[in-house]
Amino acid sequence: MSYTPRGALTPNRALADLTWLRVGGPADWLFQPADEEDLAAFLAALPADVAVFPMGVGSNLIVRDGGIRAVVIRLGRGFNGIRVEGGQVFAGAAALDAHVARKAAEAGRDLTFLRTIPGSIGGAVRMNAGCYGQYVADRLESVRVITRNGEARSLKAAELAMQYRQTTLPDGWVIVEAVFNAPQGEPAALAARMDEQLAKRDASQPTKDRTAGSTFRNPAGFSSTGRADDVHDLKAWSVIDAAGMRGATRGGAQMSPMHANFLVNTGGASAADLEGLGEEVRKRVFQNSGITLEWEIMRLGEAAPSQD
Repeated sequence: MSYTPRGALTPNRALADLTWLRVGGPADWLFQPADEEDLAAFLAALPADVAVFPMGVGSNLIVRDGGIRAVVIRLGRGFNGIRVEGGQVFAGAAALDAHVARKAAEAGRDLTFLRTIPGSIGGAVRMNAGCYGQYVADRLESVRVITRNGEARSLKAAELAMQYRQTTLPDGWVIVEAVFNAPQGEPAALAARMDEQLAKRDASQPTKDRTAGSTFRNPAGFSSTGRADDVHDLKAWSVIDAAGMRGATRGGAQMSPMHANFLVNTGGASAADLEGLGEEVRKRVFQNSGITLEWEIMRLGEAAPSQD
């Protein structure tokens, strides 16, 4: 490779400590670019046959035990700026969703739905994250990306074809900044709403455990609205419950007794334990209700080599 990056490039880097579930083998390389120019030059010089995986804070990810045959790109301090200009909020891809919601609220701008979404802005955009009936797609104006060949581009939200928990961003493209259109709100009222959302989340979800947020997408094809009239028959937790899998275990993995759609590492789980339990849940739900659950957690990499 002809380019010497200014950021940190680490070979054979274990990824378990970089994911919320604390599992997974090593990446062939981990690259933490210094800034956008460093990232662009690195990708431009990287051979085209080398796979690239942009990783956020690992909040929605199972890295398999054998690791990832790719360059994993993890954005850090040079990519976490947040600024508010008029009705627009500019957020670096590494900025935490919760921080963006808080900063916006302080400036009298409403992105409160981001407050309880785990992870960073890059992942929230890529997955069109949402809760309480609002999604990134509802507020996203544009994103800046670095393409796999190192070109900087700006894309309108419409170009991402955003749907429930998915976008069409090509593999290896790295989101570096997102621009949101945020309606006006009174800072104290916005802060109070976020406090209420946090209390509701903490009362119903295992926020103190090692989880990766919701494990499976809701079969209904939309997030919980948080309203009193919300129906539960096509919620992932409800069909998992009905299949008798709340609290089910495999090795150190468990479906949370508190919220049946949360996969928990109770300590010492392998990625194989977690993914295996998830697949068992999918099988049982299908047998019980005919519904095929789709993973919301991204699973990536290779299984550990077998011991026999």
